[in-house]
Amino acid sequence: MAGATEGMPIWADAMFTDLEGAKAFYGDVLGWTFGEEATEYGNYTQAYADGKAVAAVVPPMPDQSGETPHSAWCLYLASDDVEETARKVRDNGGEVLMGPMAVGEFGSMLIARDPGGVTFGAWQPGTHRGFEARSVPGAYAWAEINTRDAAKADAFFPAVFPYTVKRMPDEHIDFKVLQLGDDPVLGRMRMGEEFPAEVPPFVSVYFAVEDVDAAVGRATTHGAKVVYGPMTSPFGRFAALVDPQGAAFALIDETTTEGGMPDLVPDA
Repeated sequence: MAGATEGMPIWADAMFTDLEGAKAFYGDVLGWTFGEEATEYGNYTQAYADGKAVAAVVPPMPDQSGETPHSAWCLYLASDDVEETARKVRDNGGEVLMGPMAVGEFGSMLIARDPGGVTFGAWQPGTHRGFEARSVPGAYAWAEINTRDAAKADAFFPAVFPYTVKRMPDEHIDFKVLQLGDDPVLGRMRMGEEFPAEVPPFVSVYFAVEDVDAAVGRATTHGAKVVYGPMTSPFGRFAALVDPQGAAFALIDETTTEGGMPDLVPDA
């Protein structure tokens, strides 16, 4: 499977009741353009930044209860074999919510939930190789697992994917980094009181922008809410938001930094 390393974030998509509203929102905030709706795949619509595929939006499919699911971004992690990934998910206390299933010649997928309630996807590429661009304006830049049960997430994800774990050496911040080799690929943040109890655990997907403050301004004009930020860190200037349909996402300008990079230490 050339080009994708097991466990590497590879794709992101989201379901929206108002698909045209989502396209207008992200088109303005991130500069996305959109391809044709793939009617044979539930009107799955790819988003492009400067002509490169960076994400997708899709109308919701009612779940088995008949209810429309909550709008949310789903991050997919690369899998060499989604059947094997599904087995590892179940063996380590997680739940497979959808799949494993082939999506035509594009690849195979599953949607799963970790023991602490964090939903994520796995994608085994066929002709669809995932992100065509990263860390350029409008494209995926980073992601963080936000969980209230850090111990479960810390045990689960490295058991399913070949991650090594490092932690922030700050006793006041429960933040860890999942690495593939020497490359950081995901963060893990314990959710605190800043998140209302009704907010479920989630994966925060960060999209790159040239100017976070300007992008936040465009987002709030369209009805998005700012959760925190913008703030500047050693990793970049970033902000976390909730879009008008309730999907959480984040924006980051990785070129605007402040302070030195923390020295991460191996997780005990």
